[in-house]
Amino acid sequence: MKALFPYVAETRGVTVRVSVTYLAEQSEPAQARWFWAYHIRIENGGDRAVQLLTRHWVITDGRGARHSVEGEGVVGEQPLILPGASYDYVSGCPLSTPTGSMQGSYHMLDTDGTAFDVAIPKFALTAPAVGA
Repeated sequence: MKALFPYVAETRGVTVRVSVTYLAEQSEPAQARWFWAYHIRIENGGDRAVQLLTRHWVITDGRGARHSVEGEGVVGEQPLILPGASYDYVSGCPLSTPTGSMQGSYHMLDTDGTAFDVAIPKFALTAPAVGA
């Protein structure tokens, strides 16, 4: 699992795993545009169902500029994740630098009405070196 999802964080029995892929075909370095896809798997190892309500991202480019993104759900959904189940989605991130990072949190609600934040591990966005 570590090979597929090298970035991992666990909060209150909810594990967030992330893998990242640089998308050369959607990137235009000559126009200062680099693009990555990230695959996230959220696993509920707890004993109650949890619903992902909102997301909060902090995206940092290679110059250290930080951009905060907040919104409802992920990819248009607010999934309910049953105990022992997981939810996967894929999204993307453009940057104006060939390196950067992302990290954040999901705001969750469990079936007894308890709201809590789940950490999204910090992961690197790194374009391959030119000529590599």
